[in-house]
Amino acid sequence: MLKALIKSIVNTVEGNPDIAQESQRSSGIVKRTTVKSNLSRLYEDALAENEKLKARLEDSKQELTKIRLQLDSVTQVRAPSSRQEKFGLEKQALEKRVSDMEEELKVLTELKSDNQRLKDENGALIRVISKLSK
Repeated sequence: MLKALIKSIVNTVEGNPDIAQESQRSSGIVKRTTVKSNLSRLYEDALAENEKLKARLEDSKQELTKIRLQLDSVTQVRAPSSRQEKFGLEKQALEKRVSDMEEELKVLTELKSDNQRLKDENGALIRVISKLSK
């Protein structure tokens, strides 16, 4: 910002015919008033621009704060729904696990009954074999 201001002043001083007259002497008096007035005007312009930029920066900061508050409120509103979604997914997973365990229990009951039946048949075969071997 300061470099741009200095460049602006230098360009204005070099390109302005009123300022160029400063080096010329008129009745032995150097015309410095024009240079001072031009520099004063440039300085005031730079100050005004600086104030405008400060105001824009402040407006931007306020807008950013407002947007952050809105974002926080939206995030808080969505948080419970995401919790509900997570709860729903956990519930579905648990229900699936329960149904799988029920199926395993049915299979286990069938296997136990098959095992008992085979034990009974084995005992009967052993008795038949022992009677035949006597």
